[in-house]
Amino acid sequence: MKMENIITKWITSFTYLITILTSIYLFHTQLLHNLQVNFNYITIKKSPQLPLRFNSQDGTFKILQVADMHFGQGLLTRCRDVLPSQFQCCSDLNTTRFVERLIEAEKPDFLAFTGDNIFGSSTPDAAESLFDVFRPAVESRLPWAAVLGNHDQESTLNREELMSLISLMDYSVSQVNPSFEDPIDGFGNYNLQVHGPYGSALANSSVLSLFFLDSGDRVTVDGRRTYGWIRNSQLDWLQHVSEKQDALGLGFFHIPIPEIKQLYYQKIVGEFQEAVACSSVNSQVLEKLVAVKNVKAVFIGHDHTNDFCGNLDGIWFCYGGGSGYHGYGKVGWSRRARVIHAQLSKKDSTWVGLERLTTWKRLDDKMLSKIDKQLLWSHES
Repeated sequence: MKMENIITKWITSFTYLITILTSIYLFHTQLLHNLQVNFNYITIKKSPQLPLRFNSQDGTFKILQVADMHFGQGLLTRCRDVLPSQFQCCSDLNTTRFVERLIEAEKPDFLAFTGDNIFGSSTPDAAESLFDVFRPAVESRLPWAAVLGNHDQESTLNREELMSLISLMDYSVSQVNPSFEDPIDGFGNYNLQVHGPYGSALANSSVLSLFFLDSGDRVTVDGRRTYGWIRNSQLDWLQHVSEKQDALGLGFFHIPIPEIKQLYYQKIVGEFQEAVACSSVNSQVLEKLVAVKNVKAVFIGHDHTNDFCGNLDGIWFCYGGGSGYHGYGKVGWSRRARVIHAQLSKKDSTWVGLERLTTWKRLDDKMLSKIDKQLLWSHES
């Protein structure tokens, strides 16, 4: 009986040992193998050639502004405010295709995304949605930049994490924040300079200066919820940078400033179809932009069915118009995007300075219609 117990214990121990050794072997050969870094698949960020430059052949620099894409989960995310005949087959992929068509038709030099790039509450994975929504930009191999809106951070990444990821994506020239002696509010405040063409007298000079600002999301002020606004620290930074430049400046941010409401009673180019959804706090952005003198136009988003340009104290404020199909719109009113076109002047066969700045919009219809072309600035004005 004792011998049988010993044999049984020995068999049990042996079986247990074999099980442990087998588990260790499987762990080593299967799991650890999958956890090993395969250096064949490590890639380095693809970066565009910098600085940004005007074209040598025709002296132009073209920017495509895309606002409020509101991307969710691609094919799974349905469209809003489209015709009944469009709804069944409409998804985020319609937004993707629209951006692809815009790039193909306009052949821009630079892409500017002005917030609410993803609709955070419609995606369980913010990173995946970011890669999807910016895929047309990455695949175009054009330099591009983005700011955040008030919906981007409503998923799995906060605003700092979102801008960090965007800045690391291929061909992105976005930045989290610049180096500055004082802390700057928000994430996604940065300046990009566009130099003159190679071989010209402007080759080493900034001709166009692009300012990107974080206008925030939502905050509580005196017990009431309101939209975010551009803070004094951001305006101080903008003024500091502008004082060192002679280039004409353009601004890009998401949430409109309160003074935009005044344009309802003034002459505009485009359509004013909804109330301006701005902050209840007026941080004197307009006053500061006027003071720096070189900013001549600002491009915003947020209010999807406004697509107008209007002038306030010598500065044009232009909506991009909603581009995304998962964001709200207006049934029968095409999604749209804005183009900004800068042209140099020529003297004695060389490019000598900025001549004019124009803009127009493209509609997502069969013809990709081009509408509302207008002059924003000229050296004669």
